[in-house]
Amino acid sequence: MLGQDTNPDTDTATEHDTSAATWISFADLMTGLLGAFVLLLVGVMAAQLDMASQLESEVQKRQVAEQQRLSLEQALAGPLASGRITLNNGRIGISGKLLFELNSDQLEPEGRQLLKSLVLPLRTYLQLRGDMLMVSGFTDDQAVGSRNRQFQDNWELSAQRALTVTRTLIEEGMPSSMLFAAAFGQEQALVPNTNEPARAQNRRVEMAPVPKAGNSPTPALAPS
Repeated sequence: MLGQDTNPDTDTATEHDTSAATWISFADLMTGLLGAFVLLLVGVMAAQLDMASQLESEVQKRQVAEQQRLSLEQALAGPLASGRITLNNGRIGISGKLLFELNSDQLEPEGRQLLKSLVLPLRTYLQLRGDMLMVSGFTDDQAVGSRNRQFQDNWELSAQRALTVTRTLIEEGMPSSMLFAAAFGQEQALVPNTNEPARAQNRRVEMAPVPKAGNSPTPALAPS
């Protein structure tokens, strides 16, 4: 018809422009999706690497703890075999009746001999590890004031017993820089104080190697 412009070249160019724009948009979309996938993949891989690192670190810690336990067990083989001490999670336990009379902080001769036998293996162990020894006193739940007016309460009795053991170890050759004393009174009982045998279990002194302030663990050694 007259006046109608029909230019096939123009129509073809328009189609090409539309098609090119469509492909460019599609390419941009795919590039964006690919980038997001790569970022997601990198994030997943990083999380897995972190989990693997944490797992390896935990395994190493457990291996070190097991090495420590075996090392300390070997160092104290004699007293452990005789049943005069116990070893639980790195804590050396000594029954109160082996060291002291009831409600007393005066060391018994048998208790002194036992502590003397522990000095050399403990000193060697602590020197190798660079650790200190925490000496802790514990009592039962019975009020000490009514049984021994020398002590105000179980806190004081447990503190004096811990100090007595600490001083005895020093007298028998343990460097004072390797020791410190702690008192727990009737807290942290091993078993409920329901009867006399149970209370006797809770009257005790414990010794535990602990890292010095600022010390990092030494994985090469095998204590505890």
